[in-house]
Amino acid sequence: MGAGEQAGILDDLLDRPASYKEKMLAIKGKIKAALFYPAAVLVVAFIVVAVIMLFVVPAFKEVFSNFGADLPAPTLAVIAMSDFFVEYWYLIFGGIGGGLYFLLQSWRRSPKVQMAMDRLLLKLPIFGSVVEKATIARWLRTLSTMFAAGVPLVEALDSVGGASGNHVYLMATKKIQQEVSTGTSLTVSMQNAQVFPNMVLQMSSIGEESGALDSMLSKAADIFEREVDDAVESLSSLLEPMIMVVLGTLIGGLVIAMYLPIFKLGQVV
Repeated sequence: MGAGEQAGILDDLLDRPASYKEKMLAIKGKIKAALFYPAAVLVVAFIVVAVIMLFVVPAFKEVFSNFGADLPAPTLAVIAMSDFFVEYWYLIFGGIGGGLYFLLQSWRRSPKVQMAMDRLLLKLPIFGSVVEKATIARWLRTLSTMFAAGVPLVEALDSVGGASGNHVYLMATKKIQQEVSTGTSLTVSMQNAQVFPNMVLQMSSIGEESGALDSMLSKAADIFEREVDDAVESLSSLLEPMIMVVLGTLIGGLVIAMYLPIFKLGQVV
């Protein structure tokens, strides 16, 4: 809609922004789905560990109070952690809750924190590649839509950076806009920003030379959107066994540590 209004041909471009919006929502949905599952598992894992530390381990500790032998080192370590949880649970939960709230508020309001967090997202193992591809796809799709609507390139870049959803690409877009406004080609400006892969730069160069920049950018966006789809599907199949192994090791390790004295008691008897 914004592209059509700026170009003054809104009636002819209703289909284009509708398609653009649909693609952007699809990409955002896939990224949220990819990140939500591990985040939810981490929250559940923390709650389970907290319950074990606050209620289960103290019950075992009472049982072991009259134990006739030295407790194994893993059991002592778990009991020490449980004692810390029991004594400072309000600081732990308050610190985590307050820290998350402060981080989210800073992320929303502080450009420096936005830059740091968005840069961190791009460098995350496994997830960083998906976030980067989704960001580039949104960047390319937005610029293609704006340029195809007849919006001048320099003006179109005003909306592109914010639409990418990443502060790193927002700052890179501002740099690109400054260089383009002084006569530098889009491809050279994108290359100087150092945030785009060679394939995007090559397709942009071909588009500029052939006079079909919007078409080439749209094709590049299609490629990255397909890569996001494939990456999200791969993540789903990869993360499930990894998370199960991590949870099994964590919870199983705590349970085994608390049952070791019972096994030792059998040996003593």
